[in-house]
Amino acid sequence: MGGRVDDATVDVSHGNLHTGPYGWTVRYRMDMTQRLSAEDWADAALDALGRGGLPAIAVEPIAARLGTTKGSFYWHFRNRDALIEAALHRWEERGTSQVIEALKAEEGPEAKLRKLFTTVIAFGLSHRIELSLLGSRDHPAVGPVLQRVAERRVTYVRELFEEVGFTPEEAHHRATLGVSIYLGHTQLAHTARAALPENVDALITSAIDALLTAPTPAPPTPPTSPT
Repeated sequence: MGGRVDDATVDVSHGNLHTGPYGWTVRYRMDMTQRLSAEDWADAALDALGRGGLPAIAVEPIAARLGTTKGSFYWHFRNRDALIEAALHRWEERGTSQVIEALKAEEGPEAKLRKLFTTVIAFGLSHRIELSLLGSRDHPAVGPVLQRVAERRVTYVRELFEEVGFTPEEAHHRATLGVSIYLGHTQLAHTARAALPENVDALITSAIDALLTAPTPAPPTPPTSPT
């Protein structure tokens, strides 16, 4: 089977050499329809990140897990740094953008908040990706993404609390606390699981109820009696 990709003639069925999008000369021994996508590589890199941190994003081990060769990698990426950037983009998209988009199906801000915290806290119980990224926050590619995602999450949750009826200041406080609860719960789930109650659902419900409860007004100060 032959074809044209970036003006380079490709004959993958016979393992011929060809030039990929970044000028790398690679050899494919698989049919074009079976070639892995950049998203496949990014997803595999995220999986590696969750299991072994940023150092686990290594081309050869990931290629082996995908059942392919480094040639597939160089078809999509110039180097490891490009794969890390793609994995970070994938994490931001799946862990924030898609979550926010899915919440549009919920009726009202309170329902959105309950669904949001229930979903992300449950996800954090079985996935270490966020903790791995926090452990690599000083990496030049990781730090800016973590900051952008955190700010977007707090902003989104703050807007929901404002829709519930809290003042902008109070909504910001509750949004910051809510995101902190998620991060703290995720950390405990992977470092001290025994510290969490058995009924995690009840814990989540209690936390959400507390966040949605309006503060009780302070009682009026009694007048000072004349002396």
